[in-house]
Amino acid sequence: MFNEERVAQMAAFLLSKRGGRMAYLKLMKLLYLSDRESMSRFGESISGDLMVSMPHGPVLSQTLNLIRGGGEHADGWNEWISGEANYEVAIRRNVSDRDDFDLLSDVDLEILTKVWHEFGHMTRYQIRDYTHDHCPEWQDPRGSAYPIKEEDLFLAVGKSPEVAGAMAQHLREQRQLDEITSRLR
Repeated sequence: MFNEERVAQMAAFLLSKRGGRMAYLKLMKLLYLSDRESMSRFGESISGDLMVSMPHGPVLSQTLNLIRGGGEHADGWNEWISGEANYEVAIRRNVSDRDDFDLLSDVDLEILTKVWHEFGHMTRYQIRDYTHDHCPEWQDPRGSAYPIKEEDLFLAVGKSPEVAGAMAQHLREQRQLDEITSRLR
């Protein structure tokens, strides 16, 4: 299930690797690639966000809304991340050690670090072009936006059609369960 503070911690971790500030297009691609890696390895994303094809490549839908307009929760996006000039975002908090990222597991941080090492050196446009060329689950929406089906992502990362279908079904069932339990609170 999507968790605003968890996504904010993901963003803050990546921003801390770049001195606290970066273009939000680059940050979005790093977050997407991190979720993609987690789904490839474990069948679940780190963020719990929905993936969407947009003109500049694949994005995390609710995270993009946070980047564009800020968050709703006191401990969420606005507590961690600020919008800056020139389409950049910056970290608001002083983060110094592992304990600052309490909603992220060690494996989550390992994936974020791996993605940073692989793609952190790229410019915002290089990483955008990379996702266009190397993420076949992304389809050019021609100025619009299309949901990326989990099954398509699982197929794109090399899962068999049977495994991809079963993994996508598991995620759908998990989302339904999350919706039911959130109503009970």
